[in-house]
Amino acid sequence: MTFDSEGRRVRTDVVVVGAGPNGLAAALVMAGAGLQVEVYEAAATVGGGARTRELTLPGYQHDVCSAVHPMALASPFFRAFDLAAHGVKLLHPEVSYAHPLDGGRAGLAWRDLPRTVHGLGRDGPAWRNLLGPLVRHWSDLADLVMSDLRSPPAHPWTAGRLALRLIRRLVARGPLDFSDDLAPAMLTGVNAHAIAPARGVGATAVGVVLAALAHGVGWPVPEGGSQRIVDALAAELRRRGGRIITEAPIHDLAQLPPARAVLLDVAPAGLLRLAGSRLPSGYARSLRAYRRGGAACKVDFALAGPVPWLAPGCARAGTLHLAGTREEVVAAEAAVAAGRHAARPFVLAAQPGVVDPSRAPKGRQVLWTYAHVPNGSPRDVREQVKDQVERFAPGFRDLILAEHVITADRWESYNPNYLGGDISGGATTAWQLLARPVPRWDPYRTPLPGVYLCSASTPPGQAVHGMCGVHAARRALRDRFGVRVDPLALVAGRPLVAGLLSPR
Repeated sequence: MTFDSEGRRVRTDVVVVGAGPNGLAAALVMAGAGLQVEVYEAAATVGGGARTRELTLPGYQHDVCSAVHPMALASPFFRAFDLAAHGVKLLHPEVSYAHPLDGGRAGLAWRDLPRTVHGLGRDGPAWRNLLGPLVRHWSDLADLVMSDLRSPPAHPWTAGRLALRLIRRLVARGPLDFSDDLAPAMLTGVNAHAIAPARGVGATAVGVVLAALAHGVGWPVPEGGSQRIVDALAAELRRRGGRIITEAPIHDLAQLPPARAVLLDVAPAGLLRLAGSRLPSGYARSLRAYRRGGAACKVDFALAGPVPWLAPGCARAGTLHLAGTREEVVAAEAAVAAGRHAARPFVLAAQPGVVDPSRAPKGRQVLWTYAHVPNGSPRDVREQVKDQVERFAPGFRDLILAEHVITADRWESYNPNYLGGDISGGATTAWQLLARPVPRWDPYRTPLPGVYLCSASTPPGQAVHGMCGVHAARRALRDRFGVRVDPLALVAGRPLVAGLLSPR
């Protein structure tokens, strides 16, 4: 904290709690408006859900949480920030994701849509009809799904196309126009990223968007790891005069220095903890009613070589969905939603070494995996994860040099926002996509004057895109400083008219 010569805390313009992607995005918007910004982070490093560490052996770089970043590449915030200009290189696997089935077959979502259509044979035209219009208008799609979900859509035709495809998928609740088993499995696999019932509205929305982005922008990995993204944000914030104080856990809002605006990159439970009895009872009750989502047990592997995938094309994929048929994915996610462990869990795997040899010593590899489990589960499911990988890559176990596990109940010690291992910021239901964290027209503004939420528990929700921070910062600028400008212009550093800020 900043103190004057007599030991008194110095007033600042803006305080941000939490140095994850959303907190840093909010801080950059505010600093871009010429405000004094301080960020407080409990951990020793910035990052939140985008850190990279040596979890297994020296020289093996593992992404602790998020690893693959289609939403970052598509995000309006990161398009304005320009990751490449800040030294972050996003690397594109030829195959965005693969979905292997038993018998040595796999559905391959090539970054190139026509190649994917060709590979799906008689189901190719249906795949193209479902996703093609969204792929062609991917930037409009990104603007829509990463909006605050309160404003009229800037691109109504794209909104209509997305709505029609969601309705079509939900009404069908089956293989749609597909006659084979690969395409339905591929679509259900992307739905499962939501860690929610795979045929629900929330999961279907997530799946259609991710499937479209697989062809529109790809599913890239950052060279050197996800930490590079947040390090670039932190460096730019410091360049703009912002301060980041690490190893500074905040347990109560009273710990913070006086500020005109406070933005909290925390879960609803974190707001309850920080504000205590200051919150009105009705608002606090709504925060307590906010539903947690399903959880993840994370297993990282250091390997002696590449995973020996049986199906052709899987060795070229950055991401793989390991669960088998569409029916198996649906059953596994239904079990987790019901609070049970699936005998064969859905396993999400990433192999960054396909395009980034810096992640491990020469000739070696890292494998990043999540298995979906019930919220709060203490169970170590590494053997089930190994079984699922071995199922589609015989000989995988022989390559394991070391492994590291984070069970669902341990995630909170890494990031207090991940309650019970919920890495999504709350259950991905239709209601909570809109009313997160409470049913209010302005979900970012809290009842406390000058205090705003900017975490993934606000729209548009999960993933590394920074837009929760942008939307919260827009409101704080308007309410507390009288600034009504496009916050993305502030991120990009475009010059503004003098005198925008009201007197302090």
